[in-house]
Amino acid sequence: MDAYIRTRLALAGVDLDLLPTQPDPATGVPTRDQALRSLRSFVATVPGAIAGWAPPVSGAPAAAYAQQAAPPLLYPSITEAWTGKADAR
Repeated sequence: MDAYIRTRLALAGVDLDLLPTQPDPATGVPTRDQALRSLRSFVATVPGAIAGWAPPVSGAPAAAYAQQAAPPLLYPSITEAWTGKADAR
């Protein structure tokens, strides 16, 4: 399960190795082990919470998903040349 959690976090751009190995009461930052233990508990108790998400089926997609469906393009003209169509915003 640790490999699954670390892989999903890596895909999201999160590196657990950046967390400290010793607790720091001044900042309250969790240690690597504490964060991994918490994530293990989350994944075990809420099956499909990470990989099972899908946009709502009925009606228009949720606002958060709609933003991801057509992200803004840095160079729209290049994308139009590659795909042959304009960005559907």
